[in-house]
Amino acid sequence: MLTLLPFSAVISLVSVVQGSLEKRRIAFHHRRAVYGLPDFSEHLSGIHARADCEPADPLNTLTDRLNTLLNSSGAGYVLPLCPGVQYFIEAPILFAAQDQEISTTGYPTDDTRATLVVNGPVSNGQGHTTAVDGTCQDCTGVKLRNIQINGTRAGAAPTNGGANIEMGGSNSNQLIEYVHSFDPRSWSCLHIAEGAFTCNNVTVQNNDIGPCGSDAFQQWADGISVSCQNSLVRNNMINNPTDGGIVLFGAPGTLVENNTIWVENMTLLGGVNMVDYDPWNGNYTNTVVRNNVIRGGFATEPAEGAETKGVNDEDAIIKIGIAIGPRTWFGDRYFNNVSQSGTVLNNQLTGAFGYGIAISSATNFTVQGNVLVGNTSFIGSNGPNCSSTDVTPTPAAFVQDETTVQSSSIQDGFQQIPDGDSLTCIMPPDGGDYWPFGGNPSSTSGGTTSTSPSDPTATGSDSNGGLSGGAKAGIAIGVILGVAALAVVTYYVRNWAVKRSRASPPRY
Repeated sequence: MLTLLPFSAVISLVSVVQGSLEKRRIAFHHRRAVYGLPDFSEHLSGIHARADCEPADPLNTLTDRLNTLLNSSGAGYVLPLCPGVQYFIEAPILFAAQDQEISTTGYPTDDTRATLVVNGPVSNGQGHTTAVDGTCQDCTGVKLRNIQINGTRAGAAPTNGGANIEMGGSNSNQLIEYVHSFDPRSWSCLHIAEGAFTCNNVTVQNNDIGPCGSDAFQQWADGISVSCQNSLVRNNMINNPTDGGIVLFGAPGTLVENNTIWVENMTLLGGVNMVDYDPWNGNYTNTVVRNNVIRGGFATEPAEGAETKGVNDEDAIIKIGIAIGPRTWFGDRYFNNVSQSGTVLNNQLTGAFGYGIAISSATNFTVQGNVLVGNTSFIGSNGPNCSSTDVTPTPAAFVQDETTVQSSSIQDGFQQIPDGDSLTCIMPPDGGDYWPFGGNPSSTSGGTTSTSPSDPTATGSDSNGGLSGGAKAGIAIGVILGVAALAVVTYYVRNWAVKRSRASPPRY
């Protein structure tokens, strides 16, 4: 039996429905009209039904459509991508004005983030390598949030070109967060460029990066590469990079903290690198690397009995956990030039390495409070690229070149070595029980919530990622009441129409 609602309640319900329809009508106007493209008509009737995000179809206009929206929509425009959708792009998507944003609608942090797939042509080592570029002259304040970038190298040789993501340039206050960048065709998953040495204050946070590159010779790629001064790199999860996990090209004034770098099935040359003399002439003033976790290789088989070490199926290690000074990496390429004035504090290292921390050709550095945690091993021997004249030191936790490190505050426990050149030439053992037992962290940075990280009122779902029982019950009740309300409205409207027809005189 259906209980009728009071007429005042029906009127209230109708008002609510009208308000909802009005909000939906307004939502259709979230994009600017783009002249000449029917999918972006300035008239409501010309906009396609998917109003909450930009569709990937038609594919043949996709790259041009996305770039036209950014180029024509001005400062502050948000380009909304659709959750769970792959966008096969044939050229970089270019930020064009200040404070623009590219993000997935709803700001998910899991695999439902939209994916930009690098799909342009490659020939003879040249071609499309970059998905998103935020280095334009007017790109201050742009934001790349809650999307995925698939560089699609897929085991091929590297392609000359930019990183999966190119940001920075002569701009300030950019943000990259909750982005999964992986498998770049070229040299890095994410690059923050210095521009005309005026790039300033870029924040890179809560991203999940990698895998990046191959550990085959000269097919490596970085996780995060930073040359922009006064930047912040924090709370990122960097899995299976192969060149440097986080590479600091000077980047004076930059803070790198609370990141996790780890390998599973590929060898990494360096976890955190402070070795590049160019482009800042070795200037690491006020560059601070602190409270990061760097996890080398672990045994891939379970421990039996009293075993403390086992086999790693891919012989994966990190050759240098934290590398300081150009000679550590490049030998005598930069002659007597040094890295200067950086700070490395309270980082944790665990797993299998060649060297935990290695320092050479450095001055005025502070290296304090760094520790080994859990199970560790230091393994490796001279590889084919080791010099026949240099004496490569035996793998160890902490090593310091006794002649090229000057005026620095170095914690106790460093082994003094006569030659700290080109330490990445070592190779891991070819099998054997050398890897400690341990585990690797989750590869995701932000859980599986679907709420905007900037919304302080957002609430998550239950632990299974679905709706709670109460929520499901609420939806069921809502559906029942909605059907009942529709019946009530229909009843009153019909009675009103019948009475009006009876009261009106016939028209001839």
